[in-house]
Amino acid sequence: MQARLAYVMKFVTDMERAVRFHRDTLGLPLKFQSPGWSEFSTGDVTLALHPAREGKPAGSIELGFQIRGLEALHARGEASGLTFSGPLRREHGVLLAPFLDSEGALCTASE
Repeated sequence: MQARLAYVMKFVTDMERAVRFHRDTLGLPLKFQSPGWSEFSTGDVTLALHPAREGKPAGSIELGFQIRGLEALHARGEASGLTFSGPLRREHGVLLAPFLDSEGALCTASE
């Protein structure tokens, strides 16, 4: 398995304010903005803003890794070396699976 860090998701309480800060103050190029998900170009890794919610307080971060063969890896479960914390799901046409890192932090794998 070889993973690539693809996304850093930052949870925010005010999407408009967060977009203005990252775009206007930090000068990050805005890829697109919506009430539920906004993205900035930052090189090889995308910064994504997502509304805060229960379990994901404002200011918290979640890492998103791209992993080839995610479906087969998920099917192997713990034998894959990853602790998946939920089922595979498809969002906006992308296959996703939540897993825990070595410190117990929630991460997301995508294919």
